[in-house]
Amino acid sequence: MKPFLSCLLLAAATLAAPAAFAGAVLDDIKSGDRLICLVNPNSPGFSVPDSQGVFQGFNTDFCRMAAAAILGDADKADIRGIGFSDAMKTLVARGAHMASRSITRTGTRDADAGMTFVATTFYDGQGFMVPKSLGVARAADLAGATVCAEDGSTTLLTLADWFGDRGMAYRVENIADKTARLEAFFAGKCDVYASDVTALNSDRLLAAAPDDYVILPEVISNEPLTLVTQPDQDLESAVFWAFQVMLNADRHGLTSQNVEAARADLGSQPQAVARLLSSDGAATEMAAKLGLPGDWAYQVIRQVGSYSEVFERHLGAGTPFALSRAGTVNADAADGGLMYPYPIR
Repeated sequence: MKPFLSCLLLAAATLAAPAAFAGAVLDDIKSGDRLICLVNPNSPGFSVPDSQGVFQGFNTDFCRMAAAAILGDADKADIRGIGFSDAMKTLVARGAHMASRSITRTGTRDADAGMTFVATTFYDGQGFMVPKSLGVARAADLAGATVCAEDGSTTLLTLADWFGDRGMAYRVENIADKTARLEAFFAGKCDVYASDVTALNSDRLLAAAPDDYVILPEVISNEPLTLVTQPDQDLESAVFWAFQVMLNADRHGLTSQNVEAARADLGSQPQAVARLLSSDGAATEMAAKLGLPGDWAYQVIRQVGSYSEVFERHLGAGTPFALSRAGTVNADAADGGLMYPYPIR
């Protein structure tokens, strides 16, 4: 009887397993008519609440992208600010559908069955911020420094590797809460603040006198910042291809401002644009297979924009960050970067 029962349990598990990965989460998003997306609670340029308490920023726009693709309405993204470690725990516990909060894709995280890394939205690297008064110009001058870093992040291991490889002594103030961590650094309890370079640019603006701090030139790690979802093949595909729509829009000059005119005059557009926007194009064919609204690609571009639009809106020349994609790995692949639009055809 025991072998027979064991066989039954094994068969049941085998049959049940695919259901957890093939649409249940996407179905939950549709039935609830909202997409719960986790972001950093206070990261200027990436995710910060405005005067109405609504999160705005580079990372939040990818939450909106997913809602536009799946629900047809970017405003149906339920964006919630949460700490780094808690974000991953919440995803694994099925308390949110996805996260867009500068989470580095690593081998051990990718191997975790509780979450799935879907699309890299920004290629970053770890660096150091110091007070100008410290008189430090290079990371090599940081021997003996006290470093404020985030508990549970890749920062700690990268610090151990970098200082250890150079035989340099250092001490870590390992503080999980970002507000407390920045307060400790700005109060002089740490000589150095370590994080991804984009985060350092953002966090520097939170100082009472940002010009009193400088980011050192060295970048000491690779940090592919990636959208993370609950394991669900349909949701993963929807998020991945929605991001590809934004990259393809970039490649073909489509923006939130001109996409409506382009759709109204498809006869004068390149075939790649017609495949994105026409009612009988590849994107519409994909919609039927992915369980998305027929005009999902158009809605992503109209409501959120191309990748360049999102970048320039929150991080570009007209912002306090004044970042440029040109000459960096975040440029389009056609310009030597790593942003490589997959074909929608």
